Amino acid sequence: MVELAKTRFLFATDLHGSEEVWRKFLNSAKYFNLDALVISGDMTGKIIVPIVKRLDGKYEASFLGQDYVLTEQEIPEFAKKVRCCGYIPCVMTPDMQAELKADSQKVEKLFEKLMVEIIQVWLGLIPERVPKNCRVILSPGNDDKLIIDEVIKSCADVIYGESNVISLDEEHEVACCGWSNPTPWNSPRECSEEELLKRLESIVAQVKNIKTAVFCFHVPPYNSEIDAAPMLDANFRPVVQGGRQIMIPAGSKAVRQIIEKYQPLLGLHGHIHESAGFINIGRTQCLNPGSEYSEGILRAFLVEIDHDKIKRLQRVES
Repeated sequence: MVELAKTRFLFATDLHGSEEVWRKFLNSAKYFNLDALVISGDMTGKIIVPIVKRLDGKYEASFLGQDYVLTEQEIPEFAKKVRCCGYIPCVMTPDMQAELKADSQKVEKLFEKLMVEIIQVWLGLIPERVPKNCRVILSPGNDDKLIIDEVIKSCADVIYGESNVISLDEEHEVACCGWSNPTPWNSPRECSEEELLKRLESIVAQVKNIKTAVFCFHVPPYNSEIDAAPMLDANFRPVVQGGRQIMIPAGSKAVRQIIEKYQPLLGLHGHIHESAGFINIGRTQCLNPGSEYSEGILRAFLVEIDHDKIKRLQRVES
């Protein structure tokens, strides 16, 4: 009988458009000599930063509370700075800016166009940064618009994970789901707990060996400590009592039910940026690396698994 080698992978999530974090994530493949890179959703940014051309030929923009006046030659460096923080730069005329302010559907179409372009650029970085023997498993998350799925599927350098069970190696499988239970933000991929439970059951049904399986579910299990998020008032502002934010469980009861029922080897989660950590639910080690994408910081877990054992679980921050 041939003895299978340990498998080493890095797990990250919630990049929200930060190109700097994405580059660090890809670079880790060589640095840690990885067998796989695994990411669970929320890859794309949410906010467009207009770079508006003026009559004098210069451009003006407002970013993170600061106003900029740029020459055409300065735009690439400014755009890079914007992308690294997870925002989406877009050069436009004053007329185009006025049209966008007057028509939310045009804003939506522009968002989709820019997201596709950004994901294409990101995926194009993989061949030069990730060795061929390192698998790249990508799943969109609840904040990612459905339009990016076809872009990911069409890339030969990645494995599309959503609603699929992917072979991590000859022994371990990764079951992927980026959908979440309802959020205050009405994101593109959220649904009721009942529907999410059905989704998860259909995915887990594809798993051949639960004992060595990895569940890569974007939303963490409910009331698990790695799902604590600020309580929000009616205006979506954090509730503060006695000078402290009130934190409440925001994970999924369906995810918790599935983990308790099937007890896989490992649960990979994200979604709640503030709740980095790991916890056991029965025999299953569940983890959330958290996210500091707006600071350009990669937060991840380096994981090494061997048969039905977790040999290494190390937080990575860079």
